[in-house]
Amino acid sequence: MRKANWVAAAAGVVLLVAGCGSNGGSDNGGSDKGKTSVTSGGSTGGGSETGGGDLTADAVKKEIETAATGAGFTQDASGDKVPAGTEQCMVMWTADSAKAADQKKSYKETVTALGQAGWSIDKNFEQSGSTIKTLSKGTWLLKASDHSMGMLKMDMFIATDAKPECEAALKAAGPQKTP
Repeated sequence: MRKANWVAAAAGVVLLVAGCGSNGGSDNGGSDKGKTSVTSGGSTGGGSETGGGDLTADAVKKEIETAATGAGFTQDASGDKVPAGTEQCMVMWTADSAKAADQKKSYKETVTALGQAGWSIDKNFEQSGSTIKTLSKGTWLLKASDHSMGMLKMDMFIATDAKPECEAALKAAGPQKTP
């Protein structure tokens, strides 16, 4: 239960901090919009400007899972589930960071692999042992976060679809509650 509470708290921090577009840390948003720090050599589409709008939640989950497992992560089965009613609009993939040979390297390789699959990096935020990258592809927005603070080591990938029907479903689901 304690781990689930940490995961839920970290997910909240990821969404709050990264979603605000803070200028703290090394946020590369603003004038760097649309630029990417990885090679987008994949042929599966790109950001919202170049396609990818027909992605489903299952396809997004598969892309995250393929990139993360290829980089040395395994999925933490105890990670949080998406709120009821948002299954087609949201994907949460939590890595079992403790099992990765090199957590930071696996995180960087996951983000690179996502870039090669057509995701573009829109923002980068780094502060106090946390790195949060905002990626986009079609109507999907992905927050890729790496946290290494003392005993806490956590990597999460949370994607949401910005289509109007999904925005309504996410709003109706409200904030996720921890038991």
